[in-house]
Amino acid sequence: MQLGVVGLGRMGRIVVDRVLDAGHDVVAFDLDDEAVAAASDAGATPADSVTDLAERLDGDGRIWLMVPAGEPVDAALDDLEPHLSGDDVVVDGGNSHFEDSVRRAESTAAAYLDCGTSGGPAGAELGFSLMVGGPAWAYEELTPVFDAVATGPEGHDRMGPSGSGHYVKMVHNGVEYALMQTYGEGFELLANGRYDLDLESVARTWNNGAVVRSWLLELCEEAFREEGTDGDELGTVADHVAGGSTGTWTVQEALEREVPVPLIYQALVERFGSRATGDGPGRFSRRLANRLRYGFGRHEVARRGE
Repeated sequence: MQLGVVGLGRMGRIVVDRVLDAGHDVVAFDLDDEAVAAASDAGATPADSVTDLAERLDGDGRIWLMVPAGEPVDAALDDLEPHLSGDDVVVDGGNSHFEDSVRRAESTAAAYLDCGTSGGPAGAELGFSLMVGGPAWAYEELTPVFDAVATGPEGHDRMGPSGSGHYVKMVHNGVEYALMQTYGEGFELLANGRYDLDLESVARTWNNGAVVRSWLLELCEEAFREEGTDGDELGTVADHVAGGSTGTWTVQEALEREVPVPLIYQALVERFGSRATGDGPGRFSRRLANRLRYGFGRHEVARRGE
């Protein structure tokens, strides 16, 4: 299969590499010429614009957008629109709001698949978890590509009609917020509790058979191992947790549907509260959440004194 990929940042480049490794052909474009050149060196056919990419595709177009949510997605679709027909398929693999995905599916000539993508750059070697919404025929057509990008056939599925993929990913991120907050609060209590504990040792022990074991807990262990200094298990990691859009959307949707989500809401509030605490030591739980975002997404770690 031939796939066009627009957007060669951390996640987009992983899509390119995994699709190439599976034996498919890739045409790649990014606004960054160096990113295009690097993808070309890896085996992709370079394109110098979205239009050029569309024109280089043979037969029915199969195009994966991995660009930031919002205006960049609409801009890419505007450039693609003259080249699209009902036989083409466009995948939006970013963190778009599900209502935007419904709008785009209705206004785009091609079949539109909203693809929630989880796993982050740190999960590149194993593959991603893909939550896909949109027409069943388009999902089935792209199955070989989804098999390549995901952890395998069990790592992706069609959630339902347009919007459902990004809807499921939105709620996934809300759950992620709450899990990070829970681990943060538990380790904060241990760090300030009755005993002088090695938190890396605690995390490692929990990760081997305990009910609370998980990849996020493995990343807690990594954080304590890599950041720890004498007297501080998280070193210079600051009390500042970035992000929050998908968690906000989750809480807004819960309010509209009258579904109580107090844990997700409180985790979101903690994120917002972390941005007004100054440069002191701050909350241990927030500092751990800050470092966990680097662990799974390679997001920049805010540090004290910077």
